[in-house]
Amino acid sequence: MIEIKRLCKDYGRIRAVNNLNLTVGRGEFFGFLGPNGAGKTTTIKIMAGLLRTTSGEVSLGGFDLRREMFEAKRISSYIPDKPFLYEKLTGREFLRFVSGLYRVAEDDFGGRAEELIETFSMTEWIDDMVEGYSHGMKQKLVMAQALIHDPKIIIVDEPMVGLDPRSIKIVKELFSGLARKGVTIFMSTHTLGHAQEMCDRIGIIHKGQLVAVGTIDELMKTAHAKRRELEEIFFTLTEEESDSGAAG
Repeated sequence: MIEIKRLCKDYGRIRAVNNLNLTVGRGEFFGFLGPNGAGKTTTIKIMAGLLRTTSGEVSLGGFDLRREMFEAKRISSYIPDKPFLYEKLTGREFLRFVSGLYRVAEDDFGGRAEELIETFSMTEWIDDMVEGYSHGMKQKLVMAQALIHDPKIIIVDEPMVGLDPRSIKIVKELFSGLARKGVTIFMSTHTLGHAQEMCDRIGIIHKGQLVAVGTIDELMKTAHAKRRELEEIFFTLTEEESDSGAAG
């Protein structure tokens, strides 16, 4: 469902992503990790259609992002780490606005919206203005709008930021359930524990290059790790000091 070939992205003389090759299959829950400045966010923004590549190819569901941008976006969703919303709308109005962009039929919108409102426990405040929402409330709304058109691919950057423990549990169960139904999920996260718990495979990017990819057991072999702990594997492969327990 996701195919990246020879992807490069330059910012002036700085190469942020260097010859990245990666394939993620249908229904796979893929984790994308790396230290700060490794190229994670650049890669994700290219996949979301927010940045152009310097060279290389990215396709979503068989649609090339350069030549078939609208088709690729129609079957995918992007959940950023910092939600951007129209604050003069209510949450429900925002969901309706996004559903219109994806051309969701009016007959389908009502039921789908109510299902998502209930899933994310938004009933009490969904008809309030977005400008009064907390960060966690905004993050829930962003996730709900990303699912309003039943995407086949979800690209998500730090989905748990600002969420309370109950909401984190809901999101983890929701994403895992979607993957079991065949939705491809590409997730970048700072929290190594979430990645180890949720992901089928994990890719680790460092200094713009993919240094390892595979299951936890496969990454253990690559890193010559003694324990089945993603933290140890991550810091071994990126040559970082294990003092924070998080991937930037």
